Amino acid sequence: MHYISILSTVVAFIFTISVFERYRRRGGMHLLLWGIGLFLFGLGTLTEVIMLFNYSNLILKVWYLSGAMLTAAWLGQGTVHLLVRKTGIAKTLTLMLTIVSFVAAILIFTAPVNAAAAYDLSQPASAQYQDILVRSGIIIVLTILLNTYGAVTLVGGAIYSAFIFWRKRVLKDRMIGNILIAAGALMPTLGGTFIRIGLADWLYLSEFLGIILMYAGFIKATAVQPADNPQTAETVSSI
Repeated sequence: MHYISILSTVVAFIFTISVFERYRRRGGMHLLLWGIGLFLFGLGTLTEVIMLFNYSNLILKVWYLSGAMLTAAWLGQGTVHLLVRKTGIAKTLTLMLTIVSFVAAILIFTAPVNAAAAYDLSQPASAQYQDILVRSGIIIVLTILLNTYGAVTLVGGAIYSAFIFWRKRVLKDRMIGNILIAAGALMPTLGGTFIRIGLADWLYLSEFLGIILMYAGFIKATAVQPADNPQTAETVSSI
């Protein structure tokens, strides 16, 4: 099942290009940050594809940093920039996330590996990384904090936006799009649960379903449509 990473990578980079193109045409820091988050998602699945055929400690570290640590936080930070209107808060949080990301990169790339552990190309990386990559306590804590922050901001922001659209009875397509984005963002979390119960292959299925749902939500929410209340649409849309 881990060959599904190939499809996930293709969809992720197509999605990334779509978001960066929208940023080029419309501007908006939230789109730039979402594009960064999606690029990290694609980088994570790309390293999974590479490790189907060839392994290196560097590739494993890139996989862990991009996929396990940074993707959710940067996607969530895009939503923060869209929804948080108080001056300086979103910029300060972005600066903090940037610093934490650099610290995380240093910690991961300098982390030792277990030389006695041999990588099996027939098995997914998600089933082996804990035996190979020696993670310090700070790496584990940062991983938990970054993923929690990303889940709360990305999923919470999408649910909040969908609720506002539903309550005000405006922009039904954007409401549905935000629901799909929230559902897609939750999928990798389910993949982490599968890893913990010994079903590591299912992480790759959850990644594929997650990126498909988020992309479908993006397309739905950005479709041209009349706005009954343009001010409301501008305020709460997570796209």
